[in-house]
Amino acid sequence: MKHATNQARGKRCSTFRDYRGRVAYSRNLAFSSTYNFRDVGGYPGLDGRTVRWRRLFRADSLHRLEGDDLAAFEELGVRTVVDLRRNAEVAQYGRVPEADGRTYHNLVLEHLSWSDVDYPGGVADERWIADRYLNFTEDGRAGLAAALSVIADPAAAPVVVHCMAGKDRTGVVCALTLSLLGVSDDDIATDYALTDSAMVALTAYLREHDPAAIEGQNHMFTSPREAMLLFLEDMRRLHGSAEKYVRTIGVTADQIAAMRESLLTA
Repeated sequence: MKHATNQARGKRCSTFRDYRGRVAYSRNLAFSSTYNFRDVGGYPGLDGRTVRWRRLFRADSLHRLEGDDLAAFEELGVRTVVDLRRNAEVAQYGRVPEADGRTYHNLVLEHLSWSDVDYPGGVADERWIADRYLNFTEDGRAGLAAALSVIADPAAAPVVVHCMAGKDRTGVVCALTLSLLGVSDDDIATDYALTDSAMVALTAYLREHDPAAIEGQNHMFTSPREAMLLFLEDMRRLHGSAEKYVRTIGVTADQIAAMRESLLTA
């Protein structure tokens, strides 16, 4: 397996100054065997505060990490991994390598199997995907509540949340988190759409190693901004707000407050 070079590893931790002169970080972290790994920090949030860098990461499956990639991952100091995949996915592909000081949670986000849901001709990808995400908020209530509870715990950070592609289950968990932090729908959708470029490398890998996973399923490997905007709009119409929704699934007011204290700048 191809490994990242030391030069590429150095770029993962590079810093720069944002428009206010504050230290910021590279959002995308380039690994050679994990394709959709990035930091969700830096977005404007509640009360003029900003989402902290290097506290919450999102990724595709981490089971391929080894060699230089694994060393660079260890350098991030991740304390907690939240794996949203089903038990069968973990059994088939494996999980992030174990390490002292790092906690692993397999918090399954239940949902309808997408392959069992018809994709009728003439339906826009955006609407079909948004409907799948709404299903997550119904069938996946327990997994969402558990994942958000971990993210809310300051002692768990830095946290990385992942599924198989880091697009859908991970996308919804991160969207709810960012919404609770006061990030705008526009910025949430922009962050979500960054996955599109990552899917180029991931689908190339799958064509070589697991072509059946993508054959005839192009609509499952896109991340249009409009899909996330539709989902957020629909969730707000059904539940009032992200905060009201997560309260109904068991996330407490104290946990939301702790999340904001941990993940937003002072």
